[in-house]
Amino acid sequence: MDFGLVLQTDPPASEVVSLMKRAERNGFRYGWTFDSAVLWQEPFVIYSQILEHTTKLHVGPMVTNPGTRTWEVTASTFATLNDMYGNRTVCGIGRGDSAMRVAGRKPNTLARLGEAIDVIRDLAEGREAQVEGQAVRIPWVRNGRLPVWMAAYGPKALALAGRKADGFILQLADPFLTEWMVKAVRTAAEEAGRDPSTLTICVAAPAYVTADSSAEALAHAREQCRWFGGMVGNHVADLVARYGEHSSMVPDELTTYVKNRHGYDYSHHGRAGNPSTDFVPDEIVDRFCLLGPAEAHIAKLRLLRDLGVDQFAVYNMHDAREATVDAYGSEIIPAFSL
Repeated sequence: MDFGLVLQTDPPASEVVSLMKRAERNGFRYGWTFDSAVLWQEPFVIYSQILEHTTKLHVGPMVTNPGTRTWEVTASTFATLNDMYGNRTVCGIGRGDSAMRVAGRKPNTLARLGEAIDVIRDLAEGREAQVEGQAVRIPWVRNGRLPVWMAAYGPKALALAGRKADGFILQLADPFLTEWMVKAVRTAAEEAGRDPSTLTICVAAPAYVTADSSAEALAHAREQCRWFGGMVGNHVADLVARYGEHSSMVPDELTTYVKNRHGYDYSHHGRAGNPSTDFVPDEIVDRFCLLGPAEAHIAKLRLLRDLGVDQFAVYNMHDAREATVDAYGSEIIPAFSL
């Protein structure tokens, strides 16, 4: 199993670069960031510094979208980084939540997302693609390689990921839901004539390593990670609106908890202490995140690995960022390198 670190690009960018360097030293192989131009600094600028100051780390957004940049710009940016640093980028992509809504736009349609996946990959790897009816090719790309991994929750999005993407990003770490969604993605891949085993499965969720399993330690960890249930709730609320409550299309284990959700303030998006997450119960935090001493993380990660998860990406937005990276490097990642 591979491990990734997910950060927001809050200023100063030097701290983001420093944490990514620390992650590589601790055995992480991937460095991810949010991508919302209004809320945080521009990640692709920072990727150049991360790549310059690491040797093996692969970097990319978790996730970008087809709406905030034109597709040829996105492809050229990835291709430039790959040309400079040797094919060490991954394009995580989705419909767009915070990036689109904060700018007053709706998330992209799945049809537009599916088209963008093909175009961005083709252009970044040097092939010709159709961009709004115009044949386009980036002539200077040589030996380019850009895996495109798609984030999804709902049945139509999961099917699209299986048909189009090189990898699937699931932003929660609940074993039951992971099994259900991975099966949906792989079934769609097989139905599309693809080998489902070639898709990379990445689960991303907050992780908080405590010194022990005392009630006090776990309560603090939950409060530091409760924001995640609110972030996932944005996507879940969209699914409930589309399919209704208790739909056969979406498991109740994913949707029931959002019934008490009332709005969302993006100024606190992805941050500990987010006041828009008071509807998120402890049960959801425990199911969606990894909390507790190192052995609890290892046990849950082994369950996820057995379900076909290839990478666990740690959302590291809390008051123990360095300690979490170090604990994973010293106690958790070595348990999966045997």
